[in-house]
Amino acid sequence: MRVYRLLLCLMLAMASAVTWSAPDPETRVKNSSRVLDEIMRTPERRIPERMLRDAYAVAIIPDVVKAGLVIGGRRGRGVIAVRGADGVWSHPSFLTLTGASIGFQAGVQSTDVILVFRSQRGVDSIVNGKFTLGADASVAAGPVGRTAQAATDADLKAEIYSYSRARGLFAGVALDGAVLAIDHRANQNAYGRNVTPRAIFEGRITSSPAVAVDLRDQLEEYSQR
Repeated sequence: MRVYRLLLCLMLAMASAVTWSAPDPETRVKNSSRVLDEIMRTPERRIPERMLRDAYAVAIIPDVVKAGLVIGGRRGRGVIAVRGADGVWSHPSFLTLTGASIGFQAGVQSTDVILVFRSQRGVDSIVNGKFTLGADASVAAGPVGRTAQAATDADLKAEIYSYSRARGLFAGVALDGAVLAIDHRANQNAYGRNVTPRAIFEGRITSSPAVAVDLRDQLEEYSQR
């Protein structure tokens, strides 16, 4: 039992060290841009342009670390951008993902996660507090590559579709129960004091990192092809 507890603590410490070393906002946006670009450049696993064109928002969380034996934890830091009524993507707001899991599992896994929101409701919940995937809104694995051609509007019933690229000992990624929350400190570091997520989404900001503009342009490119 003591060995079990020691291993669990070690794995959670490893996850914490990797994910919660808190990279600066510019690095987080660069990593998010890299993940989006790498996934979209893989024809068989890419997010269909149709999903991005119809999306209300997209969250990108690079290097979500999951660790555990029987009781596990999941942590990650990323960004979320909203697509306006005019089709223009907003600057990214920073957010965090945290969660726990129970069941047979062993090891440490790093996973890049992209969440495609199909409605405003989930984003409003994140802005107003915390949002739990699977409880506050349904989440399902999204169609990819050529398989998306067979999907109809009737098939796409979930409010959020997830895309992941996993590395490590776990197979796949289960996000039910994970909590998304705005990272207000990172937003203020990037955009200035007292900035709100809604101000970022609506473009009511006086300055922004150049990489934030680059990510917005990247979303524009991939959603218009």
